[in-house]
Amino acid sequence: MIKTISRERLRDMMERNEDFVLVDVLSPDSFEAEHIPGSINIPFDEIESRVKKLINRNDKVITYCANFHCDLSSNAAQKLTELGYKNVWEYEGGLQDWKEGSYPLVKSTRAKAVGE
Repeated sequence: MIKTISRERLRDMMERNEDFVLVDVLSPDSFEAEHIPGSINIPFDEIESRVKKLINRNDKVITYCANFHCDLSSNAAQKLTELGYKNVWEYEGGLQDWKEGSYPLVKSTRAKAVGE
């Protein structure tokens, strides 16, 4: 069973500089537009091919996606468990919940053209 984490607990872990890897499983474009500080981007469809190069199997890994209705973070957490990762958590609320908590986001500094 995948463990879940609340935004408050995640924020506390960040403030205490706890050792974990926060993984945004959304698209690179979404990650570029905005993401939770300190997170890395491994899109869900690239988990299997990229994770072993980026994250040690014994690391604490926390996955997140867009919101409570998005199942990519849950699917990614399950995939990581299947790949042998032992300490996997899911931040179910994702970006939307983080924003609702008025916590900071990293946003793109690139100006986007209208319609992009």
